[in-house]
Amino acid sequence: MAVDKLTKAQAQQEADEIRPQLIKWGKEYYEQDQPSVQDAEYDQVYARLTALEKEFPEIISEDSPTQKVGGAVNSELQKVNHDIPMLSLGDVFSKEELQSFLSRLQVDYPDDTEFNCELKIDGLSISLRYEAGKLVQGSTRGNGRIGEDITKNVLTIKSIPQTLTRPIDIEVRGECFMGKEAFLQLNERRENDGKATFANPRNAAAGSLRQLNAQITAERHLDTFMYNVADYSDLQATTQSEMLAELKELGFNVNPTFTVAKKVAEINQYIDKYQEQRNELSYGIDGIVIKTNSLALQEDIGHTIKVPKWAIAFKFPPEEAQVKVLDIDWTIGRTGVVTPTAIMDKVVLAGTTVSRASLHNADYIQNKDIRIGDTVVLYKAGDIIPEVERFLPEKRPQDSEPYQIPTTCPSCGAELIHLDDEVALRCINPKCPAQLAEQLTHFASRNAMNIDGLGPRIIKQLFDNELITDVASIYKLNLTDLVNLDRFGEKSAQNLLAAIDNSRNNSLERLLFGLGIRHVGEKAARLIAAQFKTIETIMAASHDEMIQIDSLGPTIAASLVTYFADENSRVLVKELQAAGVNTDFLDVNPKVQSETFFTDKRVVLTGKLIEMTRGQAKEWLEARGASVVASVSKKTDLVIAGEAAGSKLTKAESLDIPVWDEQKFKAEMEKE
Repeated sequence: MAVDKLTKAQAQQEADEIRPQLIKWGKEYYEQDQPSVQDAEYDQVYARLTALEKEFPEIISEDSPTQKVGGAVNSELQKVNHDIPMLSLGDVFSKEELQSFLSRLQVDYPDDTEFNCELKIDGLSISLRYEAGKLVQGSTRGNGRIGEDITKNVLTIKSIPQTLTRPIDIEVRGECFMGKEAFLQLNERRENDGKATFANPRNAAAGSLRQLNAQITAERHLDTFMYNVADYSDLQATTQSEMLAELKELGFNVNPTFTVAKKVAEINQYIDKYQEQRNELSYGIDGIVIKTNSLALQEDIGHTIKVPKWAIAFKFPPEEAQVKVLDIDWTIGRTGVVTPTAIMDKVVLAGTTVSRASLHNADYIQNKDIRIGDTVVLYKAGDIIPEVERFLPEKRPQDSEPYQIPTTCPSCGAELIHLDDEVALRCINPKCPAQLAEQLTHFASRNAMNIDGLGPRIIKQLFDNELITDVASIYKLNLTDLVNLDRFGEKSAQNLLAAIDNSRNNSLERLLFGLGIRHVGEKAARLIAAQFKTIETIMAASHDEMIQIDSLGPTIAASLVTYFADENSRVLVKELQAAGVNTDFLDVNPKVQSETFFTDKRVVLTGKLIEMTRGQAKEWLEARGASVVASVSKKTDLVIAGEAAGSKLTKAESLDIPVWDEQKFKAEMEKE
């Protein structure tokens, strides 16, 4: 019977019958990895319960499967240290560049020219860690060394096994993505609900994985393809292609399209095939990844600080589409730059629906003579950002007139200026509301002061209610201020206040970057903070003293001197200090001051350490000049073995490599 034909009593009875069945099926799937029903049957029953509870909200119970998925919901995303960094890939954009890369490898390694070709999935890199064959942690790549704990969320992804077919310890890496159909359905639901839509499937997947509520992740229909392991010493595979086959045997979802190629012509044929078929796939790809097939050779070739030197990504050229420009929208950023965006008819481009495209700046519009009503050629830069390439003269309306660039700020009405060294229009009104809101958002962002929970929506509410006027006023917020905001409970308010309080202890470079000083990025902020140590010293430094810092040019130096010469900036610093915000440099990664026993040693950590984590041991060793590597080889100088060390310990013993237990390692640490 249709839900809207039921009485409350009938709905209650049916829900009471459905919930235990769904709970049983969910436990079989999420906890036991032994589902007794097909996904479609579970989804059908789950949809019925959802419909019942939507029609009769009063029948929702705390134990309902619609209220929790796969266990308790995360209250926040914890940080995860990657003992073995998750690297990105180098890119090439033409077959000539690819040929150069392959030729260099073949010159250096002429006896081994076999390559594995794989599709480059347009998703989010993830890592899955298993102990004795059981999934214990899922994490994002983050910055390569520190990611986010998404364990509860990956438990809801059906293509990720919770128990492997063999009880091994392994860290598997791959791509989490959202299929094209799931993406279109998600955006349609969000649009119908009056919510902002996602720009592309990759962003949708990333946003879904980072949800604090695992139920939302479960509803997004994410998928995965796994293609790598952090340390392959416990696998039987000796090549990349064999590794993929072994990962499939272990229970992982592996993209079946990979192929082994020995000739450049074979690699080019693979590229051509999938460049032509990419839109026919049910998921997005933005290129092809070519890897040296031999795992031993991969280790021998090594990597840079960012990318493996044994692999490369061939990026597909951007796709194009024709679309009509309906309007041009101008938005203002935190630095006062006013940016134009073309508002267009909806068009599918590179597998996603697009209705907005960047026009960069006023000069861009004038140089390309873009007008409202024009039909333009649209493309995706890097297959991500929609941009206007050119207009089509033959389709321009006869009554078309040149577009008039605005002369006043869309936020505050102040006159816009065109600075001599810029192509952008800029609003220089220091009280411009749009700029202040953007500045506050930047200050709270992850790479600046990292105030979890203080995003654009909350900042807008605080700003609109005149609860914050600058970054220092953030530290004056109290519980009463926050609980009066829309959809803000006492628990979330307390969490935000705790995050604000924690940010007081950040090192100086985060504050310096968070202030949004023009031209001062993260790297420059750390160089400056490390050199001058305190904000007082920075404020007193001259232009000549600034440019003495390596890699710090005159532009950044001039910007810093100008910023701190302003009385408003100095007052702001005093207000931050009065609020208890740290303004000193805290060197959390000190350089090795002198040679130690571990200097230039190649050390392998294996097994479980009791009195410290492996991450802590790795940090301690690297601070004393050691290179902590993933696998044991003839080049290894020392193995530190904890409990249940396994195959790495066996290999070290067979190679006569010195092995320390945790107690010997701890004794060496205590000598300092």
